Amino acid sequence: MRLSLKGRIALIILAGALFTVVAVLATAYHSLVDDFERLLSERQAQETVRAAEQVEQMLALRMHALESVSGQLSNGRQLDSAAKLTATIERQRNLQRFFPGGLVVMDSGGTAIAESVLVPGRLGTNYADRSHFRQMQETRKPVISHPIIGRTTGAPLISFLSPILSDEGDLLGILSGVINLANTSILPKRQIDEARRDGVIFKILDTDNLVYVYNGADLSTELQPLPPPRENPLIDAALSGFGVGVSEQGDEQRLVFASTHLQQLGWIFVRAVPYEQAIAPARAFFLRFAGISVLIGGALALVAFWLAWTAMRPLESMTRQIRMMATQARNNQPLPETGVSEVAGLARAFNRLTAERKALSEIKDDFVAVVSHELRTPLTSINGALRLMESGATGSLPDQAGQLTTLALRNGERLQVIINDLLDFNKLSTGKMVLAPVLSNVTELVDDAVSGNAPMAAAYRVQVRSQAASLLQASVDPLRLRQILDNLISNAIKFSPAGGWITVRAERVRQDRLRITVSDQGGGIPDEFKCRLFERFAQAEHGTMRASRGTGLGLTICKELVELMQGNIGYYNSDGAHVWVELPMMSPDDNGGAESQADEEANNDNAIYTQ
Repeated sequence: MRLSLKGRIALIILAGALFTVVAVLATAYHSLVDDFERLLSERQAQETVRAAEQVEQMLALRMHALESVSGQLSNGRQLDSAAKLTATIERQRNLQRFFPGGLVVMDSGGTAIAESVLVPGRLGTNYADRSHFRQMQETRKPVISHPIIGRTTGAPLISFLSPILSDEGDLLGILSGVINLANTSILPKRQIDEARRDGVIFKILDTDNLVYVYNGADLSTELQPLPPPRENPLIDAALSGFGVGVSEQGDEQRLVFASTHLQQLGWIFVRAVPYEQAIAPARAFFLRFAGISVLIGGALALVAFWLAWTAMRPLESMTRQIRMMATQARNNQPLPETGVSEVAGLARAFNRLTAERKALSEIKDDFVAVVSHELRTPLTSINGALRLMESGATGSLPDQAGQLTTLALRNGERLQVIINDLLDFNKLSTGKMVLAPVLSNVTELVDDAVSGNAPMAAAYRVQVRSQAASLLQASVDPLRLRQILDNLISNAIKFSPAGGWITVRAERVRQDRLRITVSDQGGGIPDEFKCRLFERFAQAEHGTMRASRGTGLGLTICKELVELMQGNIGYYNSDGAHVWVELPMMSPDDNGGAESQADEEANNDNAIYTQ
């Protein structure tokens, strides 16, 4: 069902109000969610940094305590005896709370010689091949290992090493403290409990060895490797260097995460919360805001609907009159200038515009026709005189005078073509163009057009060839068909590269249709120009094709003439531009009947094509 003007305007108002409300709500929702994401990400980053600092402080405290005891295990020249070492480290109750896995004393070669907690097989075991032992032996500085598997315990652990040095700085031995990750977390238990209660995911990654220091779940008796790439988006995001963001968990829930790097140990702390949990407050607030916005928008839309419906009612009669004027060209009845001031003013303006446009159109048509006719007569005489002078009928001319005469004649002929185009266009636009169709040999017309345009092709250094099938006959106006061919061939010549070929093909495409195609080897018709190719005064932009001169009416006139001959015109690009014309044709078998029909039509004034 078609809506009236009032209904359409009211519908536009309603749609506009709905669109505005939806746009505002969408913008507000995204802004709200973005703000919540940002704030939560900042909070996650702060909590992550705080947790990393706490762990770093606890590690530093453990190491400092270990260093303070290591100085008590020698007399400054040599390491104490194994019995004395055992007694000394067993008395360190406070230090043993820091290292539930036990304290171990090793000689300078890395062999365990004393321990505070008995572990079968540990005494006498050499650990010098461990990377953190080699690092400590080289630097003589305290070292904290990455998560490793205990050689005798088989449990995941972290080893703290403090050198025992002589007064001269020589390495006498090593004091090691052990944290067993299977039963001791390096994070405070209170912090872990709070994170689990709040739905927070917390992980500590060892980036050097690609293993978990803490995997966020219960303590494990094994050293767990990090998942392979693309298996856990949260781990991938943390390892990619992003400090904060939203992690896509595939089929699982999305997570808002933050991470920080503990440079000294090569550990990454990751803290994340479920995305839905993060934006739940934002969604609750948005739903309340959306309900209020919809109510206000609906009320405003109803008021606007009623106002528009009332204001547009007087325009119904004007709308009917305008439609009549649009469908009936000779209907020049003015619109009634009644109603409210705005409606009456609209009617007066429309009536004035209609009258002025009609008058201007008539003046333009008359002016073009009169001026073109007045210019064509003296220009014909000028061109004739120039031809006589160029041919030598008035005597031989000096070389320079001959060149100027040739130049003047060429430009005079250009001007003649432009005037003829304007006259033809004027006739076509006013419906005064008359065609005189006769049975014509299309093959001969194509050959004549190719020969006639050969001089222009030579000037542009291109070649024109005909590939027309024999015995192509059609009832056409030969003069206008030649005009169409000349326009298409001249365009192809102008837009072809030097040394290129212009091919004019004529062939039967159906039993009753023939097609003439003019092809060049240029750059083709630019995409941005295709929609305006057959419009009046339209020409391709300079630089997209070779520069052309003219009125821009050639293809427009071709299109109008082809349609008057009951044909079609079109184009396509394929290694150049190909412009084609399809026309109705007559079979050679119908030649006799066609000739008698043509003779009969020649005496019949009604046997013409008109627009």
